[in-house]
Amino acid sequence: MTKPLIVGVSGASGLIYAVRALKYLLAADYSIELVASRATYMVWQAEENIRMPTDPEEQELFWREKAGIMQGGTLNCHRWNDVGDNIASGSFRTLGMIVIPCSMSTVAKIATGLSSDLLERASDVQIKEGKPLVVVPRETPFSLIHLRNLTTLAEAGVKIVPAIPAWYHHPQTIEDLVDFVVARALDTLDIDCIPLKRWKSS
Repeated sequence: MTKPLIVGVSGASGLIYAVRALKYLLAADYSIELVASRATYMVWQAEENIRMPTDPEEQELFWREKAGIMQGGTLNCHRWNDVGDNIASGSFRTLGMIVIPCSMSTVAKIATGLSSDLLERASDVQIKEGKPLVVVPRETPFSLIHLRNLTTLAEAGVKIVPAIPAWYHHPQTIEDLVDFVVARALDTLDIDCIPLKRWKSS
């Protein structure tokens, strides 16, 4: 049985990044353990005027509907404040973890080892266990504090993949731009499940 990938969703603008990541991961039959921070609920309300359910089973259906993948893969959702859940333990085996999108508040808390909720605790566990952790910060401009926190994470082995799209693949839609970022983030976990036109020299 394939080990699961933990997907953390923080309260940064750009929830489409999480939705598109889930779309491709579930379609490729990956097993996903998802935890959304408390602020994510507010961002759904602000960006889409949508109320994200708190019940894990209802939330699974919510994310599947948003991703447009009702069948395929496995998706287990966790309560943001359940710091005693399985993904909070170093004995829980995973492929790693990706936080997408990742707010600068979450970056700061992970960088300082502050495990005040399940997303932060799961991230901390990946670092201490030497497992892959990828963060996709969506902020601009970066302040000196942001850069120092990101540097701290990079020095601890965390991969930093800012939500910066490219144009050499000739994107036609917003989804094309988003998918480029998601694909590059998943590349760092050696996951290739997104049809992406990659760079080729002329």
